[in-house]
Amino acid sequence: MEQDRISRRYFFYGSLLAGAVPAGGFGSMPSLKLLGHKSPNEKLNIAAIGAGGRGATDIAGCSAENIVALADVDSRSAERTFQTYEKAARYSDFRKMLDKEGRNIDAVIVATPDHMHATAAMWAMERGKHVYVEKPLTRTIWEARLLTEAAAKYKVATQMGNQGYSNEGARIAAEILWSGELGNVTEVHAWTNRPIWPQGMDTLPAEETVPDTLDWDLWLGPASMRPYSAAYAPFKWRGWFDFGCGALGDMACHILGAPNMALMLGAPTSVEVIRQEGKNPYTFPKKSVTRFDFPARGSMPALKLFWYDAATGAAYRPPDIAESEPLIGGQGAFGGGFGGGAGFGGPGGPGGGGGRRGGGPAPGGGPTPSGGPAPSGGPAPSGGPAPSGGPAPGGAPGGPGRAGGGGGFNPSSNGVVFIGDKGILTTDTYGGSTRLVPQERMKDYKLPPQYLTRSPGHYRDWIRACKGGERSCSDFSVAGPLTEWILLGALALHFEGRLDWDSAKMKVTNVAEANHFIKPKFRKGWQIG
Repeated sequence: MEQDRISRRYFFYGSLLAGAVPAGGFGSMPSLKLLGHKSPNEKLNIAAIGAGGRGATDIAGCSAENIVALADVDSRSAERTFQTYEKAARYSDFRKMLDKEGRNIDAVIVATPDHMHATAAMWAMERGKHVYVEKPLTRTIWEARLLTEAAAKYKVATQMGNQGYSNEGARIAAEILWSGELGNVTEVHAWTNRPIWPQGMDTLPAEETVPDTLDWDLWLGPASMRPYSAAYAPFKWRGWFDFGCGALGDMACHILGAPNMALMLGAPTSVEVIRQEGKNPYTFPKKSVTRFDFPARGSMPALKLFWYDAATGAAYRPPDIAESEPLIGGQGAFGGGFGGGAGFGGPGGPGGGGGRRGGGPAPGGGPTPSGGPAPSGGPAPSGGPAPSGGPAPGGAPGGPGRAGGGGGFNPSSNGVVFIGDKGILTTDTYGGSTRLVPQERMKDYKLPPQYLTRSPGHYRDWIRACKGGERSCSDFSVAGPLTEWILLGALALHFEGRLDWDSAKMKVTNVAEANHFIKPKFRKGWQIG
């Protein structure tokens, strides 16, 4: 009986998880029981705000449903998507789309630059639409808190676009840690090869002529008016404080998903930028190292977590691990890897190794989460020019994501190391390629009993929730708090020294000036909240 299986799992994992997760594990939470939800066999009518770049990939991932309306401020970026979904209504202003097409829309994908995420998502949720919002959920901490509260208020199905939370490898990492295999984990190191766009500029760019295909006023949205420059759009916006969240915003929601889940991190008590190169008033730095401190959580001890960006390989190697040891990936790794695993297309689906004993990185090239190239022909997961995001986390700058790390890609360019007093565990970009190190610890290693349910696939997860099924793996009750502490790291890049954080009051307690960065200033006509 299911209850017997649950009881055995509780016996195995002990008191560590008591009251922390649902009896059946994450993913077993009851459905939202939405009024008027659709049958699982009935298709959703989905609209998208942002149809080029990353938006094209998200739309393709949901294309088994009905794509009924598309809004994009850049007709050139969205051209291929417009052609692919030629029957969908087209708009440049998403507000007009929601007002005119609202009766025919069930759910909305938001895949714009970061500064527009919260505004677009709020407009949709206020009208009762389910929302999928690209990572990071918002540009500022206040907006992340607002969306978390709004999702509960409007009782809509939500999902942030951090595929790592859907990856089986992230769940396996949590189960290994909870089994006691690592002992007490007191330290985590995580890194990315981002940024791969310009950062560290100490002057604003010169004004340029706005392309005929771009509505610059709508692109700015809630941000203050400024002259157009190709240094902002279509792709390079991510490095500017006013529009993006730098390397942390681009990749931490993916890479830190497994630590957030496995270590039940909640909110940090402090954050400190240990080192940064290229500090300036306009953009994120060229390179940085940031430390987050988390308090003890139940039976888990206090934790220090280090984030490194602009890495060219593994930014941290435990002293006892030989240089010849492959730190990320390797033989016997669980949960697929580097864009693979069940979290994308579904169990064993396109783009991943799938399977509980994924056998290491999946071979071959880099399909998109939906299992095929984006309609725009652009990069794979998290890829392409704005609106929404940079090149694929699994690939080289401007290139497609790679499941197996071919073509010169260094699989250690993005990863996590968990340091416990009994062992070490590593995961990759999306929480996949999970394994114990050194390699000999994997010999004859048997996984602990499965505790967490598995995702049917990142987009399928959200679509199922929209139709009244279980909550998605990274719905805003999970994604909002995760985004908040990651954005606290982005905020800290403005300052020197440690910032002490009171999450309940949403306030930096020791540097008053830091609180000016918690909530954005909205241009007239774009206010929310």
